Parts: sequence; structure tokens; C-alpha cells
Amino acid sequence: MFTGIIQAIGQVKSKTMHDKGAVFSFSSTALDYATVKIGDSIAVNGVCLTVIDIDNNIFTVDVSQETLNCSVLGDLSVASDVNLEKALRLNQGVDGHLVSGHVDGQARVVGKKTEGASTRFTISVPQSLEKYIAAKGSVALNGVSLTVNSIKQNIFDVNIIPHTSIATTLGQLNVDNNVNIEVDIIARHLERLINN
Repeated sequence: MFTGIIQAIGQVKSKTMHDKGAVFSFSSTALDYATVKIGDSIAVNGVCLTVIDIDNNIFTVDVSQETLNCSVLGDLSVASDVNLEKALRLNQGVDGHLVSGHVDGQARVVGKKTEGASTRFTISVPQSLEKYIAAKGSVALNGVSLTVNSIKQNIFDVNIIPHTSIATTLGQLNVDNNVNIEVDIIARHLERLINN
């Protein structure tokens, strides 16, 4: 479980594709590795991945083909920046919202404009996900916890404050970029309860 509060920006150090998925290595001098060990989870652009090797400021993960299909990880190239967050510990507070790291799919940036000091992004999501998104509700884009400003059908808006633009990779996004999206986990569970 994660909070959607990014702890560091890292970079893709290496990427090896194979017939059943891929192996990625990520580097970051800003991430605190003091409590990271093999088997721990780190969210990379919102995708929960298991550390299989760690050496100094570099950690390595296996990525399944299913994860590559559902997320934008497969589009990353070496040296691409990524958002990093270590798994939530029970003694931590939750500053964002509960994020599972199980990405629901890919969304597309369809608009970007400056509003005062902030940037407003307009995001298009697959129609299958629109029912889980509500105005003033939570959503995670590339692992970043955000509040939905408004939504109409499968298009919604979020505002990115200057701190978030600098502390995450969201400031690098442009129109037509794809992002990982995770809808609010509570909405998912409510649907399951109501429909059973």
C-alpha cells in the first residue's frame, strides 16, 4: 500500500525486455534506501514492484507482461525519469490517499494550460474507468495522489501546484502523453459490494 506522495524522482538505469516481461533497474540518489531490502515493494510511476536486487543507489525489479500491458512502463527508455515511493508502513501517516499500486490502466493527457502558478491538466480515461472518478475525489496519476477538479463523461481535470511539478515527473507531461492511472480503491470495492 502507498499514499501517492512521491518520495524521490529516479531514472531508468537499464531495461531488458524478454518474452515474459522485462527486468528494469532504477537509480536514485534521493530515495532513502536505509530500510529497503530484497522483497520490499517500491512504486515506480504508481506501479507496485518488488525489489529483487539492490546495490548502492540502484534497485532492480521484474516486470510481468501483464504489468507492461496495463501500464506505461514498457514505454520508458533508459534515462527516463520516474516517480518513486516506498511502501507505506503502519507507523506512518497518510498524507495523500490509499493507493494500492495496482494500476487500473492508461490515461492520456488531452489538455495542459497554466492557471496562475499552477498547471491544469485535462485527462482522458478509458470509458470503463469513468464511473470510478468523482469531482473532489482522489485519483493517482503516475503514482501521484491528486484531487479531481471536475469530470464530464470520461474527461477530468486536475491542478498541479508548483511543488508537485518539481517534486514529481508530472511537470514533464505534455499533451498526448500517456500516464498510469489508479482510481480510488474505495470506489472499486463499493461497486463490488453493490453488484453482489
